[in-house]
Amino acid sequence: MKIVQSHSHLNGYEWLLVHHQEMWREIEAIIEGIDARECKTKVSKEKTMKGRILYSPIQLNGVFTKRFKAAAWQESRTSYWVTDDYKLVRRTMLLAPDRQKQEIESAGRRAILSYNQTDFVKQRIAVEVQFGKYSFIAYDLFVKHLAFFVGDAIDLGIEILPMKAMQEQMSSGPGYYEGALYDLARQGRGVPAVPLILLGIEP
Repeated sequence: MKIVQSHSHLNGYEWLLVHHQEMWREIEAIIEGIDARECKTKVSKEKTMKGRILYSPIQLNGVFTKRFKAAAWQESRTSYWVTDDYKLVRRTMLLAPDRQKQEIESAGRRAILSYNQTDFVKQRIAVEVQFGKYSFIAYDLFVKHLAFFVGDAIDLGIEILPMKAMQEQMSSGPGYYEGALYDLARQGRGVPAVPLILLGIEP
């Protein structure tokens, strides 16, 4: 596969080249080492594409997972406690999880355990490979990467997405680079407040 387009949000790409140029080369090599043709195995049952052979998101995810793990990228999970009081959430969100729970319960509120999980993390760089529903992309960009950044677990988030030309050869529903780029631009230059790199890929 190949990287066709990229977008640097809050100087994410520039930061990566200055601080971890070798990581950028590693990500490029992982993407370029994947043969998407091997994942074009799904026979469509959708009315408008019935019988067409499409790219399988499940197989694509599996290949990416295998290659990133082989390069020692690890899944990361951050747990935290939430409640129904906005001011209390703001006051506790930067505390350690056990302190969050203690503070929330001391205030007489119910503490609810929650978590964020990201696909691959290495040297404080998070990578999400997204061939799922378009709503998952917005969650990655505006919630997940930001949560890990605010929690001081990462310095940069990278989102890998199919270009529209590739997405058209998948089942209806997956998001694509051009749409995510628009959503990012619509929020304004400083939102979300986390350095990001958006990568659009094709076979």
